[in-house]
Amino acid sequence: MNTQQNKIALVTGATRGIGLETVRQLARAGVHTLLAGRKRETALVLALELQAEGLPVEALQLDVTDAGSIDAAVRDVGQRHGRLDILVNNAGVLLEDPSLPPSAQPLDTWRRTFDTNVHALVAVTQAFLPLLRRSAAGRIVNVSSILGSQALHADPASPIYDFKVPAYNASKAAVNNWTLSLAYELRATPIKVNTVHPGYVRTDMNAGEGEIDVADGARSSVQMALLDADGPSGSFTHLGQVLPW
Repeated sequence: MNTQQNKIALVTGATRGIGLETVRQLARAGVHTLLAGRKRETALVLALELQAEGLPVEALQLDVTDAGSIDAAVRDVGQRHGRLDILVNNAGVLLEDPSLPPSAQPLDTWRRTFDTNVHALVAVTQAFLPLLRRSAAGRIVNVSSILGSQALHADPASPIYDFKVPAYNASKAAVNNWTLSLAYELRATPIKVNTVHPGYVRTDMNAGEGEIDVADGARSSVQMALLDADGPSGSFTHLGQVLPW
């Protein structure tokens, strides 16, 4: 019997790249997965393609930067399913010009980066938390990045030492801190909150310059989404390997 069969998952930013592959892998594990995207038409086309493969996928319109869209999505999920077991906060942006030094990155880039990578992630989590509390074992997975590691940025020997895109890096450090705060708040509940580094994945975000494919990039999110009761909460990992904050 598939123990994942009765679970309901939602993946944000799921119409391409790591998000879409996360939907595919969760659905293959037997989880009824909501493929969320800003444009309902795009999400619906992709959901129908996965349904044609026999996968339990459902489209959901959700613009994570729009409060009205978030509220509508919560109502939709509540009416259809009555709860949410897994929330994967995957939506994110990288807007900086890496050729510019940190001090030359426009302030507007900072604002837009934090609006999507931090403010929207917190807003979506807060909105869906009541439905996650109805789950017997809720799971929240925040997709971060090794670029959010303060320790590695300070270490000249680390692989990311020379990669300073400050708005993106700071936004992922903020996601990590939010993960710790929420995990602490929910420590006496069955809900587990973790953050993951997917790896340096070949996606549209980096113009295909990554080192691993999208299938491997989704594995960390899926692993933490399907944690059993003995799994960690408040962790920062890549494929189970603990990363420095």
